[in-house]
Amino acid sequence: MKIIVDRTKCTGLGICESLAPGKFEIDDDGSLMLLSDTVTDDERDEVDAAIAACPTEALRLVAEAQAG
Repeated sequence: MKIIVDRTKCTGLGICESLAPGKFEIDDDGSLMLLSDTVTDDERDEVDAAIAACPTEALRLVAEAQAG
């Protein structure tokens, strides 16, 4: 699975970073940095929580075949 970020929607609130710090980080200027877009089975629950908590719906998870 891969994480897709819609940068036109992301406002850099950092909720995703607090729920999945291994995947998301807000840099000094408030921009979202995706630390890794690939999601393992072990990471799935925290990434799903981060996606569900995004108030701007800027994040989604897709199968790798759909990501390209």
